[in-house]
Amino acid sequence: MTVHLVEVVGLVAAVALPLWNIPLILRITRRKSSGDLSLWWTFGVLGCLVLMLPAGLSSPDPVFRVFTVANIILFSAVAVQVVRYR
Repeated sequence: MTVHLVEVVGLVAAVALPLWNIPLILRITRRKSSGDLSLWWTFGVLGCLVLMLPAGLSSPDPVFRVFTVANIILFSAVAVQVVRYR
């Protein structure tokens, strides 16, 4: 039962962690500026997420798969906003 609880908590955290990108997206939109975010940093993070995508999708670990998908979707939205307001 403990293993199941650990997996459930991990799954909730895997979904919750990428949600912290939403305030960043809203801040960029509200300020109509992404000047405090470097393009190098933005595309560095996005590039790493894209390179991790095949491993995440092929993993037998459901927590890693969910985290990978949620993170790539929400951080891609951050990257779009950064480019949009540059």
